[in-house]
Amino acid sequence: MKLLLFMPAPLLWGCLCFLLLPGGMAVAQTPDPEPVEATPLDPSGLPLDDFTHREVIDQHQVLKYPPVRESDILWEKRLWRVIDIREKMNLPFSYPQAPLAHILGQAALAGDLTVYDAADDRFTQPLDAGVLLKTLFNTDTIITVDPVTYEETVKIVRNAINWADVKRFRLKEAWFFDTRTATLRFRILGIAPLINITNGEGDFLYERPLFWVHYPSARPFLARQKAYTPGDNLSATITWEDLFEMRYFASTVYKENNVYDRRLQDYLTGVDVLHQAANIDDALFNREHDLWSW
Repeated sequence: MKLLLFMPAPLLWGCLCFLLLPGGMAVAQTPDPEPVEATPLDPSGLPLDDFTHREVIDQHQVLKYPPVRESDILWEKRLWRVIDIREKMNLPFSYPQAPLAHILGQAALAGDLTVYDAADDRFTQPLDAGVLLKTLFNTDTIITVDPVTYEETVKIVRNAINWADVKRFRLKEAWFFDTRTATLRFRILGIAPLINITNGEGDFLYERPLFWVHYPSARPFLARQKAYTPGDNLSATITWEDLFEMRYFASTVYKENNVYDRRLQDYLTGVDVLHQAANIDDALFNREHDLWSW
């Protein structure tokens, strides 16, 4: 100890570094832990089409809406919109591997989601299993001939609808001004896929809604369904509930609440329908802006 005290400073620092060097080398030479390989099988026993198990979306929980008191609602308007999935911004709705219409239809068939009669957008008539099957499947009658006995047998074949024929969605929503927070807010109330009906030659005849989905009740289910969004980032964990809450879609108003309960096309034609739809959106924005002007 006395020897170190009387040593020159440069030599003292050199000795200390030499003493600490073996410990640093020992730490650096510690072997890395063995990597843990992901299980190559999915729960059904089939090969996993991935390099790891994805559990973030399966465990996703929705945030509850803050309560709204009726006395705090200064003003309210109901709007009905149409979402055309052929628009560039709406391409996630038609993602070939998981289109939204197919997700909703399969969930309804599995009993994970309650859907309602398309004739009433107030969610008063839930569809039972029999009606739902008729809605989502086309029934054909074919005659088969036994090659040995030549006996004819009539069979009923059930074919699922072509989900690619769903080109648009209807959206029902409420906009209101909350005096408690002094903000203009919205709530999506319902979603309805629209399927194109064609003739035998493939010519378009008309479109009809398949069913209505009560969006507030479907939020927990939609929060566990991944939505493919532009950006080419497959690890993005954006769900359908996120997409609707962020309003990451393009839409056009086709109806607003009115005393006649009319749609825009009932009293307007051609481009005037689009102009009036734009005017409704502008009036919605201007109302919020005017509440803050002085």
